[in-house]
Amino acid sequence: MIFVTKNETVLCIKKNRLPESWVQQKSIVPLGLDLFIENCSATGFEFINRSDAEENPSYKQIIPYIVLQTRDFKKTAIYNRKGSEQRLHDLWSIGIGGHINPIDRKTQNDSFLQILITGMERELNEELDQRSENDLPHFIGVISEDITDVGKVHLGAVFRILTTAPEKFSPGSELFQFAWKKTKNLEQLNLELWSKLALELISNL
Repeated sequence: MIFVTKNETVLCIKKNRLPESWVQQKSIVPLGLDLFIENCSATGFEFINRSDAEENPSYKQIIPYIVLQTRDFKKTAIYNRKGSEQRLHDLWSIGIGGHINPIDRKTQNDSFLQILITGMERELNEELDQRSENDLPHFIGVISEDITDVGKVHLGAVFRILTTAPEKFSPGSELFQFAWKKTKNLEQLNLELWSKLALELISNL
């Protein structure tokens, strides 16, 4: 999780260039990675100043949002939001991730796929002190909402990591009160809206 700095720039796509089904008032779209990349690559994605993007709902900032679950789906990793995003404080989240920055673009010719995967891996490495190398992220779809102030300017690229060894995942300092909880009991928590959308996405797979 990177703290906002005055000159931070983030990966964005013009909202009106994205498929309408992705940017409804509330969007939950199961999707393959190839189709997601194809659509995003065709839009003319760009890096813009984050402080501007946060105030401009004509852009969607692309956020890798990675969910950790046991392979039998019975448990899901959660943590409490106390990071740099004040608007999400005191909510529980099942999604690890954050903004994609120019550092994730190794060369000017990098594809959208390369930038997305590099950004996702960086976020996982920043937020987890340890993780199982055998359990890889798989893209499962898109979530978006225009209900909250945060949601209006972000679009979630949802990945999921399934594991039989949850004990191999150790949280970094950003993941407060990290724990594995029974998936069926998550609705009892005060979840951020994106986590609710991600759970619904998973249930539609």
